[in-house]
Amino acid sequence: MGSKNIFDKPIGVIGAGSFGLSVANLLAENSEVLLYARNPEALESINKKREWNSYPLHENVTAIDDLQRLADTCDIIFPVVPSANFREMMRSLSPFLHPYHILIHGTKGLNLTLPEGKTLADMQVLERQHIKTMSELIMEESVVVRVGCLAGPNLAKEISQGLPAATVVASPFNEVIQIGQQLLRSDRFQVYGNPDLIGIELCGVLKNIIAIASGALSGLGLGENARSLLISRGMVEMIYLGKALGGNVRSFIGLAGIGDLMATSHSTLSRNFTVGRRLAEGETLDNILADMHEVAEGVNTIMIAKKIAESFKVRAPITEILHRVLFEGLTMEEAVQYLMKYPLNVDVDFI
Repeated sequence: MGSKNIFDKPIGVIGAGSFGLSVANLLAENSEVLLYARNPEALESINKKREWNSYPLHENVTAIDDLQRLADTCDIIFPVVPSANFREMMRSLSPFLHPYHILIHGTKGLNLTLPEGKTLADMQVLERQHIKTMSELIMEESVVVRVGCLAGPNLAKEISQGLPAATVVASPFNEVIQIGQQLLRSDRFQVYGNPDLIGIELCGVLKNIIAIASGALSGLGLGENARSLLISRGMVEMIYLGKALGGNVRSFIGLAGIGDLMATSHSTLSRNFTVGRRLAEGETLDNILADMHEVAEGVNTIMIAKKIAESFKVRAPITEILHRVLFEGLTMEEAVQYLMKYPLNVDVDFI
């Protein structure tokens, strides 16, 4: 197995979803990769057939089902699991982690940490401490200090086809950014650095809301003028919500913000886009979620972001109206009519 890894140890990846497999393949161009997969079928298929869910896998990727072996063997680990399972995964991994480990996650979701026995509906007001990004979860659940995230327009299917793309590695530690760049860069994959970890995480999280709305516009056949309006107004909304949670405006104007928003809002491959399109075509949310292979993070994010907007007094009309469509029985047609009438006078008022 040839690899030109500057680090003498294999690199770890946790999660065999489409993005986890993409990250494993990107890393495998320069390194040996250990991929933790908890599904026995995935494990066998990756190691014997070099593919899973019709994703081909690089010969340098070895699937394992032992987190202790992963942590003992790898100093650098990329966790890419859905946000709903992230804390549980960290609790399983944490006993084997040391302060020398570096974790760079690729999960575009938020976690709610509420007082014992409370649900989101019980909370009058959400405070910042109730909302965790995945890097905050990593630090809360383990001794790891050097954390980072991957974010950007990284549609897994295109990456697996070797089409050109780029990502952002965000971390307050320059060393983490440099390691991410050395491990991931290739002829077809560019890696930018950004010190605003929270802001970059929020870009990836919040753009999924707008992606659902964009899918809905496609489902209703409303055209590209409407989509451009949605994307530019959606960007403003992402910035308001992101600033409320401690992100930097500059992060949202870059590759992880506007770049990822463009890709996800135009991509029929995107899971969140698909949810919006199918809702607009008249399917119920329960029906759509029941037959999706992978999580559409945007649905959970809309629930949390609506509460954030109320709690932090942020204008977020797209988030609010989508919440009404997803959970309160409003139709997509009514939602679009409502948004077109929403009173706004100033185009850009956040710079």
